[in-house]
Amino acid sequence: MPSLPEPVEVLAARLADVDARIADAARAAARDPAAITRIVVTKFHPASVVQALHDLGVRDVGENRQQEFSDKVTLVGDLPGLRWHFIGQAQSNKARAIRAAASVVHSVDRVRIADALDAAAAEDDPVLDVLLQVNLTDDPARGGVAPDSVESLAAHTAGCRTLRVRGVMAVAPLDENPAAAFERLSTYADRVRAVVPHADWISAGMTADFVEAIAAGATHLRIGSAITGPRPLRG
Repeated sequence: MPSLPEPVEVLAARLADVDARIADAARAAARDPAAITRIVVTKFHPASVVQALHDLGVRDVGENRQQEFSDKVTLVGDLPGLRWHFIGQAQSNKARAIRAAASVVHSVDRVRIADALDAAAAEDDPVLDVLLQVNLTDDPARGGVAPDSVESLAAHTAGCRTLRVRGVMAVAPLDENPAAAFERLSTYADRVRAVVPHADWISAGMTADFVEAIAAGATHLRIGSAITGPRPLRG
């Protein structure tokens, strides 16, 4: 496994700073910080960062790309209590590999993906937690189900034998105030709960906008560079 690219004390300091900011934002929104799950996104960073984060008490890590995701799970091995979140765009032909590595998949945005993840389950696999990714833009090419189809996708996915719908996920558009975008997401989350009452997770908020996400009710934050530092350059 590659060595840690910087002293663990630097990583620990950034982690503590972000956790303090999350707690402040939660209290400002009259919410319990303990009810918010912080997922550390380690995209492009070596697997040694995942190991170091686990040593620092992190139990939720996220990855965007299937191959990097699968490679890191293999390199790191079975770390006690570690939950792997797949947060990138899922492809049906990668469903088996995603399913083999993931504890949670945040990016179910069409029936075909739900069916592929369901069909990829091995006989002894546990039920897979999934979130429905909602497109908060007017661009249909962006990832995510259109808001007017979110209930039908929720109903279909909830009917998949090996999947458990836990809520919704979205990325705030770059050209919009994130607070307004996350308020819309909150209404879509309500609509999903009308179909699947226990689906109370809202995965929203990244390094630049997690404060706004917390104010809008996010339960899961996907934070990368504020904790892991700048991503290494890729050749």
